[in-house]
Amino acid sequence: MVTLPPPIAGPAQHAPENRATAGGFAMRSWFLVVIAIGAAIGTLALQGPAAAQTRHFSFGYDQPRTTGFGVAADIFSASLGKSSKGTMAIDQFPGAQLGQEPQALQKIRTGDIDFLVTSTANAATLSPQSGVMSLHYIFTSEAQLANVLADPAVIAAMRAMFDETVTGAHVLGLATLGLRDLYGKKEIRRLEDLKGLKIRVQATATEDAIFPGYGAQTVHMPFGSVYTSLQTGVVDMAENGVNVYMANKHYETAPIMSMTQHEANNSLVWVSDKLWSSLTEEQRGWVQAAADEVSRTQPARALTLEAESQARLTKLGVKFVTDVDKSGFINAATPFQDRLAGELGPHAVKILALIRAVK
Repeated sequence: MVTLPPPIAGPAQHAPENRATAGGFAMRSWFLVVIAIGAAIGTLALQGPAAAQTRHFSFGYDQPRTTGFGVAADIFSASLGKSSKGTMAIDQFPGAQLGQEPQALQKIRTGDIDFLVTSTANAATLSPQSGVMSLHYIFTSEAQLANVLADPAVIAAMRAMFDETVTGAHVLGLATLGLRDLYGKKEIRRLEDLKGLKIRVQATATEDAIFPGYGAQTVHMPFGSVYTSLQTGVVDMAENGVNVYMANKHYETAPIMSMTQHEANNSLVWVSDKLWSSLTEEQRGWVQAAADEVSRTQPARALTLEAESQARLTKLGVKFVTDVDKSGFINAATPFQDRLAGELGPHAVKILALIRAVK
């Protein structure tokens, strides 16, 4: 309730014209108060419903905000906020706050997470054919990688694969953290340098087949255990992108990175089916447009992060072996490509062909 000011009364001895003046002032005061109240009510009427209609959605990923995952989340959030005129807002949960990728993938299927970014490799725990994106040396350069991830045919084929093989969640688009390299306490300059080494790899059939083909032993473990495993010698080496290597301070226990660029660090943008089914067609359009924007623009920004991270780490004294002889790796990996894609399934075969067609 608004308490109005009391009427203004003049002294009794005032002349009639003064009483009239006082009365006029009182009327003007009442008029101004009414205008102020009306303006306040109008403002509430305009702002209140819009604020009440804003829905907040969780967006999880298991890397720090400073990585390409954070870039993807920022792009998605900005696009969705703009399209929805602020009625759909993203709350980011980086650094595995909602669980590391295998656990988070289960949570998005149950609707406990709304949106999620994961690697295509860990997505193979739900859909083994996703392992096709971990085939070695199918991405020939950073430029080709960016073109692949923005290619509509590749995106459509990936989405179709997950729609057919995964329940409870949908893939909206693709992203990347760049190309993956090997790191440890030893320089890797040629294929023979890997013989007998224990390497932490992502848990896919692809990795388990190809790395032994190089003469190495594969070890599986959660990403959060890699730092101490390198420190204690449980594994000799790990492999990932430069920015992830820096953001998680793996260089402290593995100060040499050999630029093998053996596979791509590809990512997926997910939405829970529980959320998706609750959205209107218009809202789904906004969500899909936000994911499309990620696929178009995130790879270039992620690759810039890779270069910037390498420059920063070089200044810190990290050694980068940039003259790796990749020929032995490529010769060993190439025979695996078609065979493994065929073993994974028809979606994998199609996606491999689409990737190879992109220049």
